[in-house]
Amino acid sequence: MSQQHHTVLIIGGGAAGVSVANNMRRQNATIDIAIVEPSEKHYYQPGFTIIGGGAYTLKQTTKNEADLIHPSVKWIKDYAETFQPDDNIITLRSGDTIGYDYLVVCPGLQLDWDKIQGLRETLGKNNVCSNYSPDTVEYTWECINSLESGTALFTQPPMPIKCAGAPQKIMYLAADRFRKKGILDKFTIEFCNAGAVLFGVPFFAKALSKVVDSYGAKTSFNCNLVAIDGPAKTATFDVTDSDGNKQQVTKAFDMIHVTPPQSAPDFIKQSPLANAAGWVDVNDRTLQHNKYSNIFGLGDAGSTSNAKTAAAVRKQVPVVVDNILGLMSSKSPVEGYDGYGSCPLTTSLNTVMLAEFSYAGKVTPSFPLLDPRKNRFIWWWGKTTGFPWLYWHLMLKGYRIDIPHRESYAQRFMNEE
Repeated sequence: MSQQHHTVLIIGGGAAGVSVANNMRRQNATIDIAIVEPSEKHYYQPGFTIIGGGAYTLKQTTKNEADLIHPSVKWIKDYAETFQPDDNIITLRSGDTIGYDYLVVCPGLQLDWDKIQGLRETLGKNNVCSNYSPDTVEYTWECINSLESGTALFTQPPMPIKCAGAPQKIMYLAADRFRKKGILDKFTIEFCNAGAVLFGVPFFAKALSKVVDSYGAKTSFNCNLVAIDGPAKTATFDVTDSDGNKQQVTKAFDMIHVTPPQSAPDFIKQSPLANAAGWVDVNDRTLQHNKYSNIFGLGDAGSTSNAKTAAAVRKQVPVVVDNILGLMSSKSPVEGYDGYGSCPLTTSLNTVMLAEFSYAGKVTPSFPLLDPRKNRFIWWWGKTTGFPWLYWHLMLKGYRIDIPHRESYAQRFMNEE
């Protein structure tokens, strides 16, 4: 058992961790930085939806972790196991301990497959698919491409989840595939959402309802998947009525796309860094831990109420980097994050509705002349080409991309409602 020490120690080598390390390196060439990350592969997860829709490949979303981390940043290929923040130490699964001056916690979240009875046994066969893992995403396209008729179910668990729009995005892509093949009328398509609304921001929910209607799909709210029998092709839901009464309903399917329940990783939940709900307990504006001033959190594992998207990470990274550098110079943390997130909603195989919003569901578009509720080909190009390029070549490499987003830009479109 050995002990290392680093000035800045980062837990997690996903979008947030790599971006923080490389961004900090660009701001200061001499700081001692290390990343704890066990995975050798790095995935562009926003691309998983269009892999499932048959418009992208897994290879296009995959790079080697080693090729993304700046060579001057030490990569510790292990799992973080426990935190001892009063002593500024973490313990790895190997038993090694690492000391730090500043800690950045961004391990992402975990997919809780086992919270749905029978799912793990049938996932990847019996036309039970999910875009949420690189191990299962390609099977979604197999299901959509091979199905000629029947009932297609798409599920969404209780919040929070990665990219709140993703469960319905794959439904639109599947429906558009069926329509292009001339077989849409042979399908019953249903969106089974544990939540009470189609989308958490009403401005976009109204527009998305029109998309649902254009495909003849059905929406079922307060309808949470709890069990699945793959061989029997049945799914069981807890359905809550308007009076709060709950009953179990079983639905037959020919294909089902499952979005698994999600939560903070167990090692975060069990740590002194977590709040009561299990997330890394940080100030929602400075991203500094609410108890330990030399610890910061960002990305999907953070307690902030923003949408858990790569776009949110892009805005959070400079706040974390600048606040750590500020602390090194005895400056107070700056409230630099406003809750911005973005969800490019794939409404067909050539159109996207670009939803941008900040805390409290404020609509904050970056392009003042374009109604954000409109389905546009330019955003489909962004989803498949532009945004991935920005991710790999700018954001992950530590460059700062700041396109101003403002609530005022949306006001004239809201006045037109």
